Amino acid sequence: MSLEEEGIRLPGRPLVAGEAQGELLVSNEPLSFWGGFDSATGEIIDRRHPLAGKNAAGRVLAIPGTRGSSTTTAVLLEAIRRGTAPAALVTSRVDSFLALTAIVAEEMYGKTLPVVDVGPEGFRKLTDGVLARVERDGTVVLSALPPVG
Repeated sequence: MSLEEEGIRLPGRPLVAGEAQGELLVSNEPLSFWGGFDSATGEIIDRRHPLAGKNAAGRVLAIPGTRGSSTTTAVLLEAIRRGTAPAALVTSRVDSFLALTAIVAEEMYGKTLPVVDVGPEGFRKLTDGVLARVERDGTVVLSALPPVG
């Protein structure tokens, strides 16, 4: 099965169920949103992080989990409110800070941020720059991006 023809389906566990799609942005390094993510723009601003300078707004951000304090939730929640957050988050493990943020965003703003745990094996199959569709049941479908132009 090629990526272009049918896509690759990765089973996942929805920590916060929802549907979203976007270009995949992948890092094997955890991210601290506090001091590492600009909620005004969606840019990853931690200069020591492999994704430094990349913009996660509207993309499916795949990180193993978060790093650092619970203030991550406040920064990500502000990005959700502003519309500069990732379209979805895919992790390799349960991350309570990401799940909590997404639950609070639904309650406070009526905005859904799907959060899916695909486990370490599924996470290794994620590739930067492909189209990722997150389904309500936690399945992540990877396919080639449509040609530009």
